[in-house]
Amino acid sequence: MRAFRLAYDGRPFYGFQRQPTVPTVEGTLFDALRELGVLDPDERKPSGYAAAGRTDRGVSAVAQTIGLAAPEWLTPRALNGVLPGSIRAWAHADTGSFHATHDAVAREYTYQLHAPAADDERARTVMRRLAGEHDFHNLTPDDHNTVRTLAGEIERDSEFLIVTLRAGGFSRQLVRRIVTLVRNVATGDASLSMVDRALSDEELSGPGGIAAAPAAPLVLTGVDYPELDFRVDNEAAASARELFENVRTEAATRARVAGEIEQRIE
Repeated sequence: MRAFRLAYDGRPFYGFQRQPTVPTVEGTLFDALRELGVLDPDERKPSGYAAAGRTDRGVSAVAQTIGLAAPEWLTPRALNGVLPGSIRAWAHADTGSFHATHDAVAREYTYQLHAPAADDERARTVMRRLAGEHDFHNLTPDDHNTVRTLAGEIERDSEFLIVTLRAGGFSRQLVRRIVTLVRNVATGDASLSMVDRALSDEELSGPGGIAAAPAAPLVLTGVDYPELDFRVDNEAAASARELFENVRTEAATRARVAGEIEQRIE
């Protein structure tokens, strides 16, 4: 068995999990494995395959982890040779029995929340109240397995609040709904009592519910496997850094163009 770390720009994809009619990260990965002869054309997935998590549409990752029965020659560089530029493998670890989903002891997500007018202390108060074990049924569309033990922190970086959350696992949309709750309380659009209501037995839905924040600012930044020792493929890692430097430059250029237009509108 071999585990791989994957980084990807989630914007072109309809999430991680393969779907029959739209592009996904997993579907693109399987196409690459078929091209390399690791996955037979009539097989649904590789032998021993599992992934650390299923990121939603538009969510990016730097630490997505997959495991599969792989030949010795299948390295991050070999994968990158047939993957599109929006997905890069950058490290691997050899292991015996391994399941990328079940063997992960912690996952970390980081959200770049644009909130120049937010009250940082109110935001951190929300995070302190959410920390620990709670039933987050009002912060996910899931109707089971909603009890989670959460840790988190919020740091200010210029106009942004950097929201980092860690847990053994996350219910669907949990991170993005927490971000909405943090933003609403920190900007004064909601009172601190909204946190208590979200954690109570009361069902919040419709106009009183908490919607998910946009997906694009969210990144899967960590998945912990204490027993694995990942080896960075320097060439593959350099390719991944180049990809995201290009993404950063493109975004910075778009921001300057938008600023130019804004300033010239009288």
